[in-house]
Amino acid sequence: MRHDLPVHRWRKASHSGAQSGDCLEVQETEDGLVAVGHSKARELGAFTFPHGTWHTFVESVKDGEFG
Repeated sequence: MRHDLPVHRWRKASHSGAQSGDCLEVQETEDGLVAVGHSKARELGAFTFPHGTWHTFVESVKDGEFG
């Protein structure tokens, strides 16, 4: 869990819903990982993943592999 990420680098994930205001945010870290966090709970930190792992997960979601 990472807590040291700059606020200005967060961007709303393209598949986050626009209606509820609860958004998944992502950013690239200085050490080349993808950080994933919740826009309304940044104080909880963010999970980090290598780019390849994150890409595989996103593609799996798009393909409906999780239900």
